[in-house]
Amino acid sequence: MAADSPLVERWEYRSFVEAWRHAARPLDRDRQACLFDRFTWMELLHRHCMPDTAPHILSARLGDAQGWLFLTESRQRQLGAMANWYSFAFRPQFSGANDPATRYALTRAMAAQLLATTARIDLYPIEEADDRTMLCDALRAAGWFVTARPLGTRHVLNLDGRDFATYWAMRPGPLRTLVRRKARSTALAFSIHHAMSDALWRDYLHVYDRSWKDAEPYYPFLRALAEQEAAAGTLRLGFARTADGVPVAAQFWTIENAVALIHKLAHDAALDAQSPGTLLSHHMFRAAIDDDRVSRIDYGTGDNGYKADWMERRIALYRIDAYNPRFAGSWLPAARGRISTLVADRWRR
Repeated sequence: MAADSPLVERWEYRSFVEAWRHAARPLDRDRQACLFDRFTWMELLHRHCMPDTAPHILSARLGDAQGWLFLTESRQRQLGAMANWYSFAFRPQFSGANDPATRYALTRAMAAQLLATTARIDLYPIEEADDRTMLCDALRAAGWFVTARPLGTRHVLNLDGRDFATYWAMRPGPLRTLVRRKARSTALAFSIHHAMSDALWRDYLHVYDRSWKDAEPYYPFLRALAEQEAAAGTLRLGFARTADGVPVAAQFWTIENAVALIHKLAHDAALDAQSPGTLLSHHMFRAAIDDDRVSRIDYGTGDNGYKADWMERRIALYRIDAYNPRFAGSWLPAARGRISTLVADRWRR
């Protein structure tokens, strides 16, 4: 169906308040299974992490089917995905669009809507296969010049009905030996909290401030997310503590619809020799698999070596760049993007 078909209605919102009033209900928790597909996730992310960027929220309707695309204005006439390192993946959201053809038509309509005003769109992180192919095809059909290149990874685990004992027996020998040896020699207490409190948040900050990680730029976002998910019953905030109660490792998970998302983890770098983070991971994985009965665990973006020990599948993430041929200033960047893609493809062969 053509993007300019009178059957496809289109809107663009420049504020979350306006979008909420007109179109947000189908993106509620009870209608969207994934955290990253919800209106509340996008609003929270933009409010805390992107307050200086203007939102561009696109929506299209075809019969009872609806689609949304959440973008931000990164510079003049240039839009980017409303996503950052907290986002495990980025994609259009849909309601009532159960077949690929309808999703494609809605995405194409939203992409065509931007041709009059936008010179460039960049989208990341896009999952391989269906999401990438549909977005690239819809953008090209709408009139954009499109390149896509691999730029990152995610590590995931599909349990396929396994309990923790079965899963653990399949982990690499060095990891299992490390956990067994450190568990015997280290006296740590483990706890997993489903609620949020000021005391627990102070413990989380205590661990993070002593970790190997760079300073966290958006603590208010993480706190707001933890409170939101605690209210929904999905929060799993885990700690490892010494015998006198000092927190030395912390992990921020959410579990919903049989899927566990590992958002953040840290441990006190001064205690590396005791492996508190690894021991806490062992405790968290066992609880998620045997108690919460998850079918999937997602370690989020990043190709850290330790993730491969716990996970079994590596998902490629892509960046899509779309250039508007109506703007002469897009021609040179588009050519460079195409050359870069061809070089990358050649090296992968």
